[in-house]
Amino acid sequence: MVNTRAKANLIAEELNEEIRAQATALQESESRWKFAIEGSGDGLWDWNVPQGTVFFTDRWKEMLGFAADEIGSGLDEWSKRIHPDDLVQAMADVQAHLEGRTPLYSNEHRVRCKDGSWKWFLDRGLVVARDTANKPLRVIGTYTDITERKQAEEALRESEERFSLAMEASRDGIWDWNLSTGTIYCSPALTAMLGFDSTDVIQDVNQWQELIHPKDRQKAYQANMDCVNGLTESFVIEYRMQAREGGWTWILGRGRTVHRDASGRALRMIGTHQDITERKQAEEKLQLAASVFSTAREGIMITDPDGSLIDVNEAFTSITGFGHDEVIGKHPRILSSGRHGPEFYAAMWHDLKERGHWNGEIWNRRKNGEVYPVLQTITTVHDPEGNVRHYVALFSDITSIKKHQNQLERSAHYDALTSLPNRVLLADRQQHAMAQARRRGRLMAVAFLDLDGFKAINDKHGHEAGDALLIALSTRMTNSLRESDTLARIGGDEFVAVLADLSGVEESEPMLSRLLAAIAEPVPIGAFTVQVSASLGVTFYPQAEDIEADQLQRQADQAMYQAKLAGKNCYHVFDTVHDRSVRGQHESIEDIRRALMEREFVLYYHPKVNMRSGAVVGAEALIRWQHPQLGLLAPASFLPVMEGHPLASEIGEWVIESALTQKEIWRAAGLDIPISVNVGGRQLQQPDFVQRLQAVLKAHPAFRPGDLEMEVLETSALEDIARVSKVIEACRALGVAFALDDFGTGYSSLTYLKRLPVSMLKIDQSFVRDMLDDPEDLAILEGVLRLASAFLRVPIAEGVETMEHGKMLLQLGCDLAQGYVIARPMPADQMPAWAATWSAPSAWANCPQIKHEHRPLLHAAVEHRAWIVAVEGFLKGERARSPQLDPHQCRFGLWLDAERRAGRDTQPSFSAIDTLHLQTHALADELGQLRTEGRATEAVARLGELHSLCNALLGQMKVLGTSG
Repeated sequence: MVNTRAKANLIAEELNEEIRAQATALQESESRWKFAIEGSGDGLWDWNVPQGTVFFTDRWKEMLGFAADEIGSGLDEWSKRIHPDDLVQAMADVQAHLEGRTPLYSNEHRVRCKDGSWKWFLDRGLVVARDTANKPLRVIGTYTDITERKQAEEALRESEERFSLAMEASRDGIWDWNLSTGTIYCSPALTAMLGFDSTDVIQDVNQWQELIHPKDRQKAYQANMDCVNGLTESFVIEYRMQAREGGWTWILGRGRTVHRDASGRALRMIGTHQDITERKQAEEKLQLAASVFSTAREGIMITDPDGSLIDVNEAFTSITGFGHDEVIGKHPRILSSGRHGPEFYAAMWHDLKERGHWNGEIWNRRKNGEVYPVLQTITTVHDPEGNVRHYVALFSDITSIKKHQNQLERSAHYDALTSLPNRVLLADRQQHAMAQARRRGRLMAVAFLDLDGFKAINDKHGHEAGDALLIALSTRMTNSLRESDTLARIGGDEFVAVLADLSGVEESEPMLSRLLAAIAEPVPIGAFTVQVSASLGVTFYPQAEDIEADQLQRQADQAMYQAKLAGKNCYHVFDTVHDRSVRGQHESIEDIRRALMEREFVLYYHPKVNMRSGAVVGAEALIRWQHPQLGLLAPASFLPVMEGHPLASEIGEWVIESALTQKEIWRAAGLDIPISVNVGGRQLQQPDFVQRLQAVLKAHPAFRPGDLEMEVLETSALEDIARVSKVIEACRALGVAFALDDFGTGYSSLTYLKRLPVSMLKIDQSFVRDMLDDPEDLAILEGVLRLASAFLRVPIAEGVETMEHGKMLLQLGCDLAQGYVIARPMPADQMPAWAATWSAPSAWANCPQIKHEHRPLLHAAVEHRAWIVAVEGFLKGERARSPQLDPHQCRFGLWLDAERRAGRDTQPSFSAIDTLHLQTHALADELGQLRTEGRATEAVARLGELHSLCNALLGQMKVLGTSG
């Protein structure tokens, strides 16, 4: 049995030098010493002997269970709590040190805590100041909780014999360390555990330490030393040791000090080694499998051979809505949507039995009844005998992907604002109506409508009012037509109606009159009413001569122009007798031909840049007419007149020739960037287009591949896609690149993208302009970028007009752009100086691409901005109804609730977002009440508060996006 007093003396001897050193350090820096002691977890006391007061640290008081203000500064705060059996010796030890008979004070005793329990403490102190008479003035010391050590000593004494017997009988390796000699005994089982034989004896502790893995050596050494020094009674630690053949064996090491001398110095330690390598390997595999199972974003379900569910992961419950315990023991058919017939499941089971796996799309049903699509893989798991043990299914919810597909399909055929057919669907239905007219021997009418006075309403009341008007008129016009007719929106305020299966011209007249009457009726929008009229042109099919569908639309367009000249709010029928617009067009063509001969056309250049790197990557050549009387004319004033005319091809060749010449001038000046030119569908489909282009390139021997790029308008009607594709391939062989311009706005976006070998997609500005506060435009833009990535096309955005547009594009992964915020189209001689001085704004250069998992944050922010715009419009009387004011029913609120249900609400910024969202809705509701009470001016005056909350919320959204 270890003698307590001898152990105390040993500790006193070991700490003698340390206390003296600390006393010196205290004189140099008392605050540093106190900090170190407090950091060790011990309590600290400071006794002013002459005054009889003691400073006890908060840690000292806390160790006894007292608050800082529950213990005073008297010496009796310590002495009255010491166990009666220990008090006499403690006081004697203190007195001996005060009188200088001992180098330091050290005593182990029990102290009563606040809750009445007793704890063992090691109390150590040192006189750090004496007066000239050698009387002590100040004593400082530490209080160390040794309760666990004392309990361990008692337990160790009681179990030492049982421990020794158990170790001898154990199959584990046993070691016995003589600390006096440094030698160590290792049992045969221990050496064999590491692959050594009886001749390879581990003889000393240094040899043993060298075998420990370098990364584990320190913790193993520390565990042993803590036990040797009496800081711990025993240790249990896992570490790796090197086997004889070089591999690493995982060891569970246990040890304790079993013998100390009279001074408490450790003399002997014994312990065991247990080989836990297989256990650690199994744990690693289980941890990996558990990590994959629990953290996978895909839903995972495991069934027994009969198909009963035995386990599902968190993603399963998140996707399906079923809790873990709800589905265990049940069959996966609880997810069945009812959309798949028996033959579908028969084919699935056939693949599982024959090939051991199945994958494909399947429709499931959530717990709430919602049907949703998943992409699922099922694998059969066999035991070593080949019997089926489990089926494991992994599935991903592809609802958003399907939604984007549907949006793209719908955007390809329907107008986003009015939901009317767009040009693509109009072309298809017009072709169908023309075929029906030929087959049945009846007439078909094409009516072209343009609203009169629409721009004035937009300018006065804003775009939101204009949009509301277009939606209302679209509904009225549709209701005035027959179900067999088609009404399409092809531009801002332009519509085309296809009236099929007419017995004669006269049958169309009441329909046209109804259309005009429907448009002319007043339309209430919020607190005001607006009214417009329409000019309508109509043409009929079949005609005396064969005619194409696009020609019919041009005839109706020309007739509409005549209706406007006739005073508006009427319709005009196209025919050869009254077609003055044809002669007017002929006169315009001759003017343009003269301008080409007189060199009145000039090219302006619109830079293309990489917003992230700041590089100028090209320039688009844009034609202008320097008219001798009218000044500089934009393309819109003369190019439409040439549509379909051979002169358009001549103008196109002039543009290419001029651009190549300018390229040579720039290169000589040090500006070497590609120039892109627009090429029309008619020019591209000329039989000798490639040969003519080749001749132009030969006239410029300095031409290098990549110098010239041609932009094919996606709105061009390309009749023979296969032939056009070959033309583009031939041009690419000459070193000319191609881009698809105004992507998403024309005849056949997906067909052109799939079949035309272009290298770049130019995203139309109509999608870019409103993406910051129009969720649909943002969704379409993101879909186009995904299409570009899927088809390996480089995207470039048009119409970047603000810094925020650029940042949003960069976050979505679109680095290339054109737009007025970068530069306006400029004359050729200004381009080199501009390129030399332009650099990307820091807000763009430092803008990272947002991670895929954070994309919903962008959409949520746009949803919120759109809601704010709607609230402002309501308060200003620009819209009749208030947007959704329930914070859990607006789109942003639905997103917040979904994030919360998915467990992604742990970030501090999420809580801030939730609070700001509720505050925003509360304020919007308050302002809405003011408007309802006739106090709209007061409500509008407080819009600044609403925008401040919005900005704060969006700021927290940015924080949330960067913290994940």
